[in-house]
Amino acid sequence: MAYPDTESRPHDAQDAAASPSWRAALATRLSLRPLLLAGLCTATAVVAQAGGMTGGMAGGADKPESEEGIPVTDSLTKEKCGACHTADAKGNLSRISWLRTTPEGWAQAIKRMVKLNGLQITPEESRQVVRYLSSSHGLAPEEARPVMYLVEHRIQDETNIPSESLRGACATCHAFAQPLSWRRSGSEWKLLQDFHVALYSQADVQYRRPATDEPGAVFGQPTPIVTKPGATPVTQGQIALDYTRKVAPLHTPEWTQWKSRMQDPRLAGKWLVSASAPGKGRFIGTMTIGATADSDEFKTGIALRSLTDGSTLSRTGNGIVYAGYSWRGRSAPSAQPSAPDALDNPTRETMWFSPDRKNAEGRWFWGEYQEFGFDVKLVRADGSPTIGAVWPNAIKAGTRGVDVHIFGDSLPAAPTAKDIDLGAGLAVTRVVTASPTEIVVSVDAAPGAVAGVHDVSVGSAVLASALPVYRKVDYLKVTPDTNLSRLGGAHFAKGYAQFDAVGFDNGPDGKPNTADDVNIGPVAADWSIQEFQSVWYDDDKAYVGSISQKALFTPNVDGPNPQRSGNRNNYGEVWVVATAKAEKDAQGKPLTAKSYLVVTVPAYKRWDQPEVSQ
Repeated sequence: MAYPDTESRPHDAQDAAASPSWRAALATRLSLRPLLLAGLCTATAVVAQAGGMTGGMAGGADKPESEEGIPVTDSLTKEKCGACHTADAKGNLSRISWLRTTPEGWAQAIKRMVKLNGLQITPEESRQVVRYLSSSHGLAPEEARPVMYLVEHRIQDETNIPSESLRGACATCHAFAQPLSWRRSGSEWKLLQDFHVALYSQADVQYRRPATDEPGAVFGQPTPIVTKPGATPVTQGQIALDYTRKVAPLHTPEWTQWKSRMQDPRLAGKWLVSASAPGKGRFIGTMTIGATADSDEFKTGIALRSLTDGSTLSRTGNGIVYAGYSWRGRSAPSAQPSAPDALDNPTRETMWFSPDRKNAEGRWFWGEYQEFGFDVKLVRADGSPTIGAVWPNAIKAGTRGVDVHIFGDSLPAAPTAKDIDLGAGLAVTRVVTASPTEIVVSVDAAPGAVAGVHDVSVGSAVLASALPVYRKVDYLKVTPDTNLSRLGGAHFAKGYAQFDAVGFDNGPDGKPNTADDVNIGPVAADWSIQEFQSVWYDDDKAYVGSISQKALFTPNVDGPNPQRSGNRNNYGEVWVVATAKAEKDAQGKPLTAKSYLVVTVPAYKRWDQPEVSQ
């Protein structure tokens, strides 16, 4: 049920060489089907080939690469990798020069070389090699952004799988984002499949299954495959190979352009933080990034304030930036953590900085299974008027005298109502208070204001899509809509599950679950657990655990339960149900929504060691 861990701080991958133990770390839980299968394989396989071979191999036979490689220029990388990955006249190292991936991908590759191929490398050397390869053989920002959820350890259903054949070939054992976080030559994609077949019998079975469909010209509209009588069926493996060669080739316009644009990540300075933590609410604050002797390493100081209860949180840390945009870091407060879900836990940080270095977004997470975290957005405070966040979460059409807080930096000290624009239907009647970091204005929302997300402007400063306007809460969603929790407490740590109830307006089209729906944000709700009827008379609800009124699910203890039929463990499947406290449907009944929760056994086997992030 676990995905291979994708390490969030790969510049510490040296621990793989320093320690033989592979301690536990569960990775992202994404689509439901992979959740229910064992993590049998990983798509980030890089195998050192025997000396004397050049390029890649296709179909199991020695064959020079036909595509142009990316030369390896770093002396340490050539020294450590060149014993097995041979060099050609152009400076290419076999296999390596025909691959590109994330820092996590290269960290996994090095650990695999240590484990399977006897690579001798010190911790500091490993760090340097990962840093070099992540920049010179990495991903462009546009390539990395769609799969950032993997390294952010987000709980997310993968709706980006364009056909069931691809799901069967690539996403029954691991996240679909795993292969899509790599770029390979055509030969290397074939070698990856061969590697899976050699190591994992289940992969061979999946690849050989007849394909039922293939990705269509329009995403989400796959083309059915009809095999004529007597013809050899097209397999899932072939569909997957054709698809990955097409969508994730070694050479792309994005990478070509980014290589010429890549610069040192000059991120030092003040950044405005807007963050939210499921079950904890919204936060605003600052992140001060300080330079160090290395141009791509930084020290940080973070100060946050809750918009729910006014509590504050301070923490310090450090980070490193790969390929000019990809942040991996850590931060921690001075106090010891007070509870598994408490905000005073040390966090790991994964962020994507925009190429212009003006914005960033990502996740700061913690927990035995990375189940807790802040969703964060950063805006650079460069001395000019800047808006970082707006509160409240949303404004209801027809309300009057709503105090809207605009948080920022270098804001005008004496603005007038005319200086502030919240979009059509929202009238700023007066300025309540003003300072360089916060302006409070009184706002009237017209009864006919169109539901949607408004930009917020203060003079020349603009924060796009900052303030939702809604007519009514039409429906709820429990997020995430599928989740995973793990039993623990006797011999293993527990894996918790945190939920939120989010309200939505149907939007201008009046239809639910369409693109124009307006996310209003968390709404107050009562929480309960209901039985998910998958097995008769198993009474999972009574054994799996409990949920608090802050939507935190705490799993039961691990181990056989003599009070349960068959002395079974406390695993099971349940619905987590939110019932709105105030919002009602057309019949006057409280709005409800539910999420599917799998409560399973501890992760006895971990597919990547977490000590690399320590």
